[in-house]
Amino acid sequence: MKRQRHRMILEIVENQAVETQEALAEELKKHGFQVTQATVSRDIKELRLFKVMGDDGSYRYAVAERSEQGLAERLRRVFAETVQSVDYACNQVVIKTLPGSAHAAAEMVDTMRWKEVVGTLAGDNTILVILRSIEVAPEVAERFKGMMK
Repeated sequence: MKRQRHRMILEIVENQAVETQEALAEELKKHGFQVTQATVSRDIKELRLFKVMGDDGSYRYAVAERSEQGLAERLRRVFAETVQSVDYACNQVVIKTLPGSAHAAAEMVDTMRWKEVVGTLAGDNTILVILRSIEVAPEVAERFKGMMK
């Protein structure tokens, strides 16, 4: 059942602009899947879905593996349009975004796979980037600043 549900989720997000977990749950119910919001949330994580900005400015779920090049470009645009500030302390970079944008911007950081970056944590409007050393923090912060508008 889970595999079928995952296939349906991928089909839904591929063909429709789904903006919320609740909207995705409703679409699944229309196709005969009785799900809770918690189940949809787990499915989104397992399928590596994330929100990207559409051409109309609204956000929708997208699949990371599909059209990597197009998604990478969209993520760069989301990063550039939503990041408001970049600062660093020790081996950490803190990136402030517009409210609700940190996850998409953090996905951009993760997809870049910079060797200096150990990982990211994203909240609603803040991303914490953990670096391998203190020495690289100023240079990495400057690279992030260069990606801002």
